[in-house]
Amino acid sequence: MSKIPLDLRASIRHFAFTLGNGTLDIQLLGDIDYRPALVAFGSELEMVFTIFTNLLEVDEGGTVTNYDHAARRAAEWIREYCDPDYVVEPAFADWETELA
Repeated sequence: MSKIPLDLRASIRHFAFTLGNGTLDIQLLGDIDYRPALVAFGSELEMVFTIFTNLLEVDEGGTVTNYDHAARRAAEWIREYCDPDYVVEPAFADWETELA
């Protein structure tokens, strides 16, 4: 059985680190302390990782080619969840939020 490529593992680890320490997309999320809201029930955190991993693209060599875009879309979901006045543009497509 093959392992998940190193670059993909590193991207997921980096995303989890910035999400967990409150520094995910500071320009978009600013002062919002989203962490308590995401772990209260767990399904919110599940959706953040779902969006991030549904959007990640990997080339033939196993290198992630769109980390920033995938992380930004996940951050947009967090912002919309925490800030009722924020509207995500473009709206999420069904495939972006589809649970595996």
